Amino acid sequence: MTKLSVTHLKRMKQAGEKIACLTCYDASFARVLNEAGIEVLLVGDSLGMVVQGRDTTLEVKLSDMIYHTAHVRRGAAHAFVVADMPFMSYATPFQALGNAARLMSEGSAQMVKMEGGTWLVETIRLLDSRGIPVCAHLGLLPQSIHKIGGYSVQGRDADAALQLKEEARILEEAGAAMLVLECIPSPLAAEVTASLTIPVIGIGAGSDCDGQVLVLYDMLGISGKSPRFSKNFLASRTSILEAIKAYRQAVKTGEFPASEHGFD
Repeated sequence: MTKLSVTHLKRMKQAGEKIACLTCYDASFARVLNEAGIEVLLVGDSLGMVVQGRDTTLEVKLSDMIYHTAHVRRGAAHAFVVADMPFMSYATPFQALGNAARLMSEGSAQMVKMEGGTWLVETIRLLDSRGIPVCAHLGLLPQSIHKIGGYSVQGRDADAALQLKEEARILEEAGAAMLVLECIPSPLAAEVTASLTIPVIGIGAGSDCDGQVLVLYDMLGISGKSPRFSKNFLASRTSILEAIKAYRQAVKTGEFPASEHGFD
């Protein structure tokens, strides 16, 4: 089975085929997700909350991300593996280059993800020029939770929406190879997705994105109270594999996310 690449994901966008993505933190789940046909495995710093039991993602260390990414990569024979850059590991371009290189070489990530807007332009250009693919992340930024004051929908007023659209354009021009949009109004996400040539993955961003991602433990109903944009796919199934296959199918057909999982 061929290992998926950035090129494959771009072709999926061009063909109008939805991309199914889930977070993953270990080799065993990676094998299950791989068997179920999930195209992208995101080793999220959400592991700080769902694996380590912390209140936020801010205490996750680079060593944690390298450790978990390496395990996921061993179980992902086919799926594309993206790793989060943890809080303050990319404050400057050269710091980001060194830490991203470790995620790629020691963790075997195929792409790194960073939260933030136009301040990341120089960093993305540097990493792209050194052969490190970058996934940008706009909308709700969990690493900025203390600044924004809580987990709330972003981009609802006209000025914020305009800024987000402009940031998405600039980040693509800087070399971002993929974009995650989190917790923004569905119509805004649709506009951004249509305006970019790179794949756009949504989480709480409506059904018009090129793909969807959820926290694995949320969609299995084992993380406690799940966010509004998630759905428990294990509730009516008899196995984790069947639940993940059902999620993939729902993303592919556009059944998920439904209107109740998005924001106006």
